Amino acid sequence: MLTFVIIGVVGLAVLAGSLVLGDALEVGDGAVSGTSLGAGAVAFGAIGAITTALDLPVAWAYVASAVFAVLVVLGVGRVIRTLKASEDGQPRELTGVHGIVTSTIAPGGQGEVSLDDPRELERRLAWADTEIPHGTRVVVVQQSGSRVKVTPAD
Repeated sequence: MLTFVIIGVVGLAVLAGSLVLGDALEVGDGAVSGTSLGAGAVAFGAIGAITTALDLPVAWAYVASAVFAVLVVLGVGRVIRTLKASEDGQPRELTGVHGIVTSTIAPGGQGEVSLDDPRELERRLAWADTEIPHGTRVVVVQQSGSRVKVTPAD
């Protein structure tokens, strides 16, 4: 049982290290990460300790621990890849999207617009070369981060 406890403790240390080091422990472009390996080691130790505490044969403890650890490593790896794929990257391209001015835009200054895109839930800061009064229909002509440059729509 001591072997399983030691492996579980090492797994906890790897998990803690992956929290601090982040992606530094990744192998194969994220196929196996420190987080998944640490979770697998914890699972290996826990299942091994449980099976030996239940007085099952040691061979069963190693087999059950190894199978469960592999499943945990694969499952955690898949969850991590899914979460990374859903991270926000660059802002979406909004050039050409229409909207309406919600706060008058002064020339060279800022105002706010509400864009007509189902994925746009909030207002955006906007700027323009000319004054655009509240309620005017506009089109996005340029984007800088989350800010947009607009002109009156035709």
